Amino acid sequence: MIRLGTRASKLALAQTRWVAERLGEEAEIVTINATGPVDDKSRWVSELERALLEDRIDLAVHSAKDVPTELPEGLELVAIPVRADPRDAICGAPSLGALAGGARVGTSSLRRAAQLRALRADLEVNEVRGNVDTRLRKLAEGQHDALVLAAAGLQRLGLEPDGILDELVPAAGQGALAIEARAGHAVAGELIDPDAAACVSAERELVHALGASCNTPVGAHARTVDGGLELSAWVGLPDGSEWLRDLYRGGLQEAAPTVARRLLSTGARGLLRRAERELTQ
Repeated sequence: MIRLGTRASKLALAQTRWVAERLGEEAEIVTINATGPVDDKSRWVSELERALLEDRIDLAVHSAKDVPTELPEGLELVAIPVRADPRDAICGAPSLGALAGGARVGTSSLRRAAQLRALRADLEVNEVRGNVDTRLRKLAEGQHDALVLAAAGLQRLGLEPDGILDELVPAAGQGALAIEARAGHAVAGELIDPDAAACVSAERELVHALGASCNTPVGAHARTVDGGLELSAWVGLPDGSEWLRDLYRGGLQEAAPTVARRLLSTGARGLLRRAERELTQ
């Protein structure tokens, strides 16, 4: 019996059941509780990692975008399964262009908010908290005119967005699951997707090279093309007033270092530092 650790949210349980079905052996799902804010995803990840280190679970199932680029000693990511849609989605309107000036758009993501403001300074972008069901209820109640969420999260819950926002650069790891274990633990081959692993690895490498954190608006999205990699990146200020964007096509190994070097040479580090200062004021 292999023990799979997860949060207790509807989305986290859906993701973990998906993994359990593909393990090739009997599995027990263990829900891990954490103290602190429900939306503090780093706290949930650290609680699952604690359970791994204390041998209370064998595998932790995360949304890859929530996992820090540096892992605790003795733990490693042992599998990235096939990736779901990594893009951002909109509910309440078919597109950003369909929204009237002054429309209230809710999102829980600093990255999404910054890019929305950069694209449509006329929108009123507000923070919305809670799980997917809670956010959709707030939309239905008229607290927002539209919501921007991860397409993958909606789809894993059997929901469909009103539109897909190709103009936004997703978060590193968005749409992918990350399975973490104690070092040396092997998992079923069916849970390992080489393309997804290569893309998520490049995205995480870029974020690490930039020195970005969960408190900075950074997007990184890779996809395999013609034997190589296409890597897009976005770095900006929370208010969307300044930003940098880059697109690379070429070899897999060169992708993250090349994009990081180009962004840093054009002022990315300064933007990230200013973003951190603005958010702590």
